[in-house]
Amino acid sequence: MANSSSAKKRVRQAAKRRVHNMGIRTEARTYIKNVVKAIEAGDKKQAQDLYAKMIPVVDKVVNKGIFHKNKIARHKSRLNNKIKAMA
Repeated sequence: MANSSSAKKRVRQAAKRRVHNMGIRTEARTYIKNVVKAIEAGDKKQAQDLYAKMIPVVDKVVNKGIFHKNKIARHKSRLNNKIKAMA
């Protein structure tokens, strides 16, 4: 356990940040999952709408440093390609 008062404070701050980031991370994953479900259901219109709503949410998460930019770019690229490939 931390000995100095500043180390104890950092532990408290890290715990608070972890809880905050968890909520934001979960929200982003939910948006991605919703697009995947729409693609699997074969509903191109809904998939496009959900994809358009997903983009600003995941970009915001990248700007906050919660996900790496390449990870989100990969998700966006793959989902967009799947939507385009739908009949």
